[in-house]
Amino acid sequence: MKPDLTHDRPLLGIALMLGFCILIPLGDAIAKLLAESVPVGQVVFVRFAAQAILLVPISYFMGQSLKLPRALLPMVLLRTLLQMAGISAMFTALRYLPLADAVAIAFVMPFIMLLLGKYYLNEDVGWRRLAACIVGFVGTLLVIQPSFAVVGLHALWPLAVAVIFAVFMLVTRKISKETSPIPLQALSGIIASVLMLPLFAFGQGFDIAVLSTDLPPSDTWFLLAAAGALGTFAHLLMTWSLRFAPASTLASMQYLEIPFATLAGWAIFNELPNTLASFGIALTMAAGLYAIMRERTSAREATLKSKLSEPA
Repeated sequence: MKPDLTHDRPLLGIALMLGFCILIPLGDAIAKLLAESVPVGQVVFVRFAAQAILLVPISYFMGQSLKLPRALLPMVLLRTLLQMAGISAMFTALRYLPLADAVAIAFVMPFIMLLLGKYYLNEDVGWRRLAACIVGFVGTLLVIQPSFAVVGLHALWPLAVAVIFAVFMLVTRKISKETSPIPLQALSGIIASVLMLPLFAFGQGFDIAVLSTDLPPSDTWFLLAAAGALGTFAHLLMTWSLRFAPASTLASMQYLEIPFATLAGWAIFNELPNTLASFGIALTMAAGLYAIMRERTSAREATLKSKLSEPA
């Protein structure tokens, strides 16, 4: 019997999102383990190749074609390039920063999206949510500060991740209603894998270390495959969670990624944020949760006004 996808099943959606919040930090932890022995370019290539290898057959068995309307192809290409840049920046950040710090700094992304929504999409953003953006950014600066003192400008890599993925989400929002997520991700995996090939040729010609084509050590192959599979499966869990529960229900759960990243960093690398960074993480999470609650309140008020304005 096929599952009923016409009605919300919040508990299932929450369980799937919880799986995403656990798997993503594990995938990042594996990428950090690989950082010393495998160039970033190879980790990124395996990440997207695994995405294509896993999702193309799933799309086929689900009867979902990889063909998209020609008008969408430029946006899909832009989305893929942004995803490649964002993942590359995150994997680079993990070479220099503790896992929890890198994840927490990247969580400035929701605030950047609010600002982009206000000034680029002309969305209504009230002063309370703008204040939450400011508080969240201050929290992010508190996380960056101790890392910046140790590794310098490399501490800004997660901030680049946040900016890139904020734009990535806006592009995804523009095309999400015209395509299915699994074929879209499968196609992105194919496009990114193909685009990486000339990049490797360029890196070989100019001796760029991060684009080295030397085979990685054999004892890292399993970790590379695991990183690719975890990243792909985690995003599938997130996609499916939205099929069973509203985004407003699941949004606040994504901040669970930070404590899970902290736990993974402590268990695997014996890393814990210092006092200032811990305070910054707490401030960022509080501001983000407040912004989400304001979104819910605004949505309820808009629904109530709509009902009251309807003719009796």
